[in-house]
Amino acid sequence: MVRLGDRQVQLAALVPWLYVLARTLPSTTRVGHWNVAWVGLDALEALGLLTTAALRRRGDDRHRLTAAATGALLVVDAWFDTVTAAPGGELAAAVAMALCAELPLAAVCTALALGREGRTARFRDNRRLTPGGRPTKR
Repeated sequence: MVRLGDRQVQLAALVPWLYVLARTLPSTTRVGHWNVAWVGLDALEALGLLTTAALRRRGDDRHRLTAAATGALLVVDAWFDTVTAAPGGELAAAVAMALCAELPLAAVCTALALGREGRTARFRDNRRLTPGGRPTKR
C-alpha cells in the first residue's frame, strides 16, 4: 500500500474543492469596497518593496522573507488585474502593467528571495556584521 504524506493529502483534498469552486462560483458579481481592496493590495506591495529595500540595505538577511511575500503579492495583483479587466482598453492596460511592472518586479523579488550572496558589512576597526547578527571582532 502506498502511503501518502501530509502534503500529498492536502493537495489531493484541494482538487475536489477547486472543482466545486469552478462549478458554483458566479462568473460575475457586484463587490462592495472594491476600491479599498485594490488600494490595500497596492499599499501592501509598496510596503513590501520598501521593507525589502531597507532590510537589504542594512545587510539583514530577512529581506529574503519580505521579498518572497512581496513577489507573491505582485503575481496575485497581475493575475487579478488581468482576469477582472473588461475587454478592450482596460484589458490592454492590465496586461501592459502586468508585463512591464508587476511581473518584472515579482521576478526581482524572487531573485532576491532565492539569492545566495552573503552580505557582510565591515567596520573601520575590523569588526564585521553578519546579516541578523551583532558586530564581532575578527
